[in-house]
Amino acid sequence: MYKSCIKRFLDIIVALSGLLALSPLFILITIILYFNNKGNPFFIQERPGKNENLFRIIKFKTMNDKTDENGKLLPDAERLTSFGKFVRKASLDEIPQLINVLKGDMSIVGPRPLRTYYLPLYNETQKRRHEIRPGITGWAQVNGRNAISWAKKFEYDVWYVDNVSFMLDTKIIVMTVQKVFKREGISKEGHATTEAFNGNN
Repeated sequence: MYKSCIKRFLDIIVALSGLLALSPLFILITIILYFNNKGNPFFIQERPGKNENLFRIIKFKTMNDKTDENGKLLPDAERLTSFGKFVRKASLDEIPQLINVLKGDMSIVGPRPLRTYYLPLYNETQKRRHEIRPGITGWAQVNGRNAISWAKKFEYDVWYVDNVSFMLDTKIIVMTVQKVFKREGISKEGHATTEAFNGNN
């Protein structure tokens, strides 16, 4: 009952309440990033959701679009702006995803939605992470986030799919708040963000 019905109802309540409570911060960050990113405060990208159906995720844009002499985007570490780094460390870049939750693309808690080009790289067990809606935060995020291996992340994701409950979601949300304040596991050592998944991590 919780997984099929109540979870979605609570997602709507939490997302709507969160957007209302955070609206002043949302507006302030949008204005700052508007000027920092030449009129483009949001990062929008296709991601696979439940049953691998694609949707457009919305995040605050923390990196600029600077390129090298060949027109190729510079590495993430060189494009991450100073304000963007602060927004990312404080996990404020995730706030716009509350809109995705209201739309039904995402849940508050669930496996994080990853890049579409990772889809062919998953094994049969790892694919099970798409049996439910992806989340703003999840079991993998509170157990290492980007500091753990991809194999471990997927192990946590599938475990969550098999153990979804109100108590587990509540625990993950509480742990997420703690992690945000401690700013733990935001990136893997030696990487500005997280390393790419190549199917063998």
